[in-house]
Amino acid sequence: MSVPAHQITTANLGAAYPFVAGQTLGSDGVYIGRDLLGGAFVFDPFQLYASGILTNPNMVVVGQIGRGKSAFVKSYLWRQAVFGRQAWVIDPKGEYGHLARSWGTSPIFLRPGGETTLNPLSVPDDLPKGEGERRQSELLASLASACLGRSLLPTEHTAIELALKSVVREKSGEPVISDVVRRLLRPDGHAASEIYSDEESLAAFGRDAGLELRRLVDGDLKGMFDGPTTPGIDLDGPLVVLDLSAVYSSKGLGVLMTCASAWLSSFLMRKDGKQRLVVIDEAWAILSNIGVARWLQSSWKLARAYGVSNIAVFHRVSDLNAVGSSDSEQVSLASGLLADSETRVVYSQPPGELDSCTGVLGLTSTEAALLPRLRRGVAVWKVGGRSFLVEHRLGAMEREIVDTDQAMAEVAGR
Repeated sequence: MSVPAHQITTANLGAAYPFVAGQTLGSDGVYIGRDLLGGAFVFDPFQLYASGILTNPNMVVVGQIGRGKSAFVKSYLWRQAVFGRQAWVIDPKGEYGHLARSWGTSPIFLRPGGETTLNPLSVPDDLPKGEGERRQSELLASLASACLGRSLLPTEHTAIELALKSVVREKSGEPVISDVVRRLLRPDGHAASEIYSDEESLAAFGRDAGLELRRLVDGDLKGMFDGPTTPGIDLDGPLVVLDLSAVYSSKGLGVLMTCASAWLSSFLMRKDGKQRLVVIDEAWAILSNIGVARWLQSSWKLARAYGVSNIAVFHRVSDLNAVGSSDSEQVSLASGLLADSETRVVYSQPPGELDSCTGVLGLTSTEAALLPRLRRGVAVWKVGGRSFLVEHRLGAMEREIVDTDQAMAEVAGR
């Protein structure tokens, strides 16, 4: 007795047998490498969003050290420049310096007591009335929450809002964090009267937040984000790298990465019509703090409005689960970040990560089972609802500019 043939539509065949009957993404975009099931693999989040294949342009890249993750991200930025796209990178390890110099630019080095200061409270002048102050207040609350390691109390939120209002009322230029800290620790009578209180009580409300934010002003993190932005910083080049390697081992790394991201976001709000790629390497450092994780998620959701493709880079899928307990808001926010990242590029993962890959990244069991066996440069791509097995290809010149070991040697010898 013969077994009857199994019938299925072509619309469902790719899901039933991933990597056997895949659909091409077309030929518009950046060449990535070879689809191991045949043909070239080309990808562009902006084109795919315009065509309706993606509903958001954000990307998550996951991969063990030495499997080609960094080489892919760097060459991807390099190739996007051909299409006129600009790239901004938050670089906590100092690995993008060589790429920047290949573009004819220099990284912006941020270090305590250094020569460069960025003001994360910068906002465009043309925002609707009250919108800039609202964004500044949200960022300050996120930073204070991250520094305190907990959610803010209503009294602390209020103290921060009133301190910021006092600073805006007192000075004509942009507020800076040092001004806000001063008014948190020593509020004025006008601010206290707004909540029918006195200056001493208002100072008590904001004292813990003020003392923690003071680390950015007079503590171990001073000199990077506590004053006006240093004049002459060029953001018009094809690649802008904010190098935080001097504070990579600091417990405040997530706070500093958030300050850097906020400063860049102030320029994205200007909506100049350019399409950009914003890379946040070692993104776990931001997600591990509840306050800044909330801020990052809001930035992810604004990607389409700003014309930005955000790229978060992790080593392991478990980095997302390690940001908090299983039922914590941090893990929920990490999951939300993935939900707002329809493109997932997954390089080799150890066997212990496979359950996380199916649960967190939405891979099928077939796709996850491939991960421990993937050789260097090969990744599983999930683009919307489609799956691909892609071997990233590098040109001869690109091999030099994406050399992580060389970049790290330069940082060490600086």
